[in-house]
Amino acid sequence: MALLSGSEQLLESLKREGVKVIFGLPGGAVLPLYDALYSAGIHHLLVRHEQAAAFAADGYARVTGQAGVCLATSGPGATNLMTGLTSALMDSIPVVALTGQVPLPLIGKDAFQEADTVGMCLPATKRAFLARKAADIPGIIHEAFETAISGRPGPVLVDVPKSVLLEVSEAAFPAAAVKPHRGREWNAEEVARAADMILESRCAVLYVGGGAIASEAPAEVREIAELTHIPVTTTVMGLGAFPSRHPLSLGMLGMHGSYATNMAVTHSDLLIAVGARFDDRVTGRVDKFAADARKIQLDVDPSEINKNIHVDLALVGDARDSLRALIDELKRRAAKPAPDREHWLKRIEAWRSEHPLGYDRYANVVKPQYVIEALAQAADDDAIIAVDVGQHQMWAAQFYDFKRPRTWLSSSGLGSMGYGFPAAMGAQMAFPDRQVIAIVGDGGFQMTLNDLATAVQYRVPVKIVVINNRALGMVRQWQEIFFEKRYCDIDLNFAPDFVKLAEAYGIRAARVEHRTDVPDALRDMLSDREPRLVDFSVDPAENCYPIVPPGASIAEMVVEPPRPVVEEEALDDLWAV
Repeated sequence: MALLSGSEQLLESLKREGVKVIFGLPGGAVLPLYDALYSAGIHHLLVRHEQAAAFAADGYARVTGQAGVCLATSGPGATNLMTGLTSALMDSIPVVALTGQVPLPLIGKDAFQEADTVGMCLPATKRAFLARKAADIPGIIHEAFETAISGRPGPVLVDVPKSVLLEVSEAAFPAAAVKPHRGREWNAEEVARAADMILESRCAVLYVGGGAIASEAPAEVREIAELTHIPVTTTVMGLGAFPSRHPLSLGMLGMHGSYATNMAVTHSDLLIAVGARFDDRVTGRVDKFAADARKIQLDVDPSEINKNIHVDLALVGDARDSLRALIDELKRRAAKPAPDREHWLKRIEAWRSEHPLGYDRYANVVKPQYVIEALAQAADDDAIIAVDVGQHQMWAAQFYDFKRPRTWLSSSGLGSMGYGFPAAMGAQMAFPDRQVIAIVGDGGFQMTLNDLATAVQYRVPVKIVVINNRALGMVRQWQEIFFEKRYCDIDLNFAPDFVKLAEAYGIRAARVEHRTDVPDALRDMLSDREPRLVDFSVDPAENCYPIVPPGASIAEMVVEPPRPVVEEEALDDLWAV
């Protein structure tokens, strides 16, 4: 066995797990690791804030299905990762975070840049490790990756004291890189019961979440939908699991879901949840959520069963395996006539006609929805879209046409502003030749825009679309609708000039203030392989509809914005906000 330092063993372990890129920021406790990284053959991107490292690793993981890796020093470096790790935990994204720690003899003595990283991150990760010996590092790294990608995926943290990074020992590496394993708890009788419930239903809906993407099940989702003629709605996490333009697609459900989708779920007689956790933004008032429907839940995590909504049948296991078994069972029953769902699908189309998803397409101002639609037309079919959190996120979810899985990156459960741009950088590092577009709000972008330097330094050709309404838009909308227009601390008129800021970093940028300029600006932005930014000055009064009020059921949507007569002077005041 070779004698290697802890740093060398750690980096060799990463290479054996297939790691090609790390997002990080050096500091005192990890200097031995960075010294070894100098010649290790792993690509490292220097971020300007550790939160961006966690978000970039998350974006890398979402588009590849493999664990993304981020690296930070002890103390403040490690604590700056926590928001990104919590976001990854809530969205079930495999991330392996590596943090430095003060030398073992100094732990617990309030040493410089010491923090109880393991204790702090326990609620933010699936598991956390503290390496106490260099010889333990290969086994810990192997187990960390196995934990991150197996079962319900999620983030794992490995804390390594500086003294352990420097320690030299014999190195013993696991034989092979880990492969995900998820297992199953259902049996053939339960699959047969699920098939019975599907064949007995007339108004069924498939409710598909991020678990369908994590388990690589989009093909099975489409197959069972087409086999049974059951329409499909997706959560924010599930966007891309089913083509947006498919005849059976209902789009997104929940707080900002379409009228037809929410009505279909409300009036369904069977709801089949695939890799979805009945989040409160989906269900609204739980006692009114699909109240007359029987429910089947397919989920790899048994703790999700009956956690938020009681279900009639659960298939606990990998979503792809569960769907495959259910499809095979339904095909074996081909002699039995499939339910006639024509009346159900026509009813849904009537709801769609009654309240279509739309906006004022004749307005002279730039409407954010129009920017999203124009972007969908200009971008490649396999373009990757990353978003921050807020109105622009929901408009993108509503109006962008998703054709493939793993093309949508969103901090959906935690809802962390500042996510979109660094996540896009992570995705671009995974797929250097694909279009990667960050759609960001003027509020969230200001939280991580300092990493424009990273994009320029490493020539990461991310395209940045700023939906600029000069406010914390979603907060403003809630204050307008639910707090009687008491606007408090949402004014972002004092934001920087994003075009000048981008140019200061060496990025080509443009501003769009007229509707007719939108398509050309987007085509120009996408025409090269360099980082670019376009700042769209959109209607500051535009709100995101439909919206389900707090405490209401998803059938009680506010589907259309009120359109009061606005005096010219008042309109001028609005633009001045």
